[in-house]
Amino acid sequence: MSRRILVIEDNRDIARLVQMHLRDASYRVDAVENGADGLERARTDGYDLIILDLMLPRLDGLELCRRLRAEGTNTPILMLTAKTAEVDRVLGLEIGADDYLTKPFSIHELVARVNALFRRIDNLARSQEAPPPEAIRAGGVEINPATRSVTIEGRAVDLTAKEFDLLLYLVRHAGRVYSRTQLLDKVWGYGHEGYEHTVNSHINRLRAKIEGSPADPKYVLTVWGVGYKFTDKYTGD
Repeated sequence: MSRRILVIEDNRDIARLVQMHLRDASYRVDAVENGADGLERARTDGYDLIILDLMLPRLDGLELCRRLRAEGTNTPILMLTAKTAEVDRVLGLEIGADDYLTKPFSIHELVARVNALFRRIDNLARSQEAPPPEAIRAGGVEINPATRSVTIEGRAVDLTAKEFDLLLYLVRHAGRVYSRTQLLDKVWGYGHEGYEHTVNSHINRLRAKIEGSPADPKYVLTVWGVGYKFTDKYTGD
């Protein structure tokens, strides 16, 4: 059965364009024009993905996302944001959005992002069918992939889904240096040039949560001119 996508977008031209191309990609797509109706549909109609504009009448996208996550709705959310709305993008990711695109965007990239989100969902489902992976320890960091939990020096740390995925990938490949483009491909599932700042912002927020001194990190290190790595100092701990 094809997956169902809800598009919450008040610009009818954009909504129609998104609907048309996603339907061509074999998805079933519905669209609503305001946040209040979008929230009701998201709560009751069992969608597999929500494409959510942030600037909406009646209920803005950030509040809609916040309410869904507070209610325990885990449907993946792809945000559509204005190019200058950096604060809103960061806040949206913090409160539970899974990815974002800035307007104007390439419709082909949007379809690629949607496909990547569903690949990650499928990969997660397959991993949950396998025996639970053991916890990983590196210095004061302990990661439990089965429960998707992290502790630093025995202190629980609250990470977003993508921050957790990024940390887990780096720790599993401790000592190996990855460029931002490689991390986009490995962690986000796409490698589109121009979106490397997505990696930067997640690295910065991750350091703020796990490093004693984010300006002088000991776990997630920058390799200047190349990218990032998790220190191999604790390999074998």
